[in-house]
Amino acid sequence: MSVITPVATTMRRITEQDNPAIAAVIRTVSAEYGLTADKGYTVADPNLDELFQLYSQPGHAYWVIEQDGNVVGGGGIAPLSCSEPDICELQKMYFLPSVRGQGLAKKLALVALEHARAHGFKRCYLETTAFLKEAIGLYEHLGFEHIDAPLGCTGHVDCEVRMLKSL
Repeated sequence: MSVITPVATTMRRITEQDNPAIAAVIRTVSAEYGLTADKGYTVADPNLDELFQLYSQPGHAYWVIEQDGNVVGGGGIAPLSCSEPDICELQKMYFLPSVRGQGLAKKLALVALEHARAHGFKRCYLETTAFLKEAIGLYEHLGFEHIDAPLGCTGHVDCEVRMLKSL
């Protein structure tokens, strides 16, 4: 009889040392789904290699999921650019295949939404693409509703799925 020992995962706030690892996760997952830089997806963001610096600003937060000392996923929250001050955006939620289906994205999203509430945000916006069916299902489960038009100025012009949730 073999016994499978579960691998411990931890969620924590991003550190500067995590920058290369989480950028690699985002690039790996983006490539897996064909989300290329030329189409305006997250992989094209100019700050992708400096997420710690970006999410160290007021109202911003980013968490990484670590497994056996390796960053295997992450996600964050930030004020929505060019928008009303009470709207934040759930951003850069990416997880390697090895940790999908374990409830980690849901756990991280709930922490991010609670952080947003605690910082005075009343609504949370997100953009994604129809290729990410599992993510859309999670967002719907969390109470995000589909909206017709983009909010703010995210620069992600090919993210055709836009969702909003009241906090």
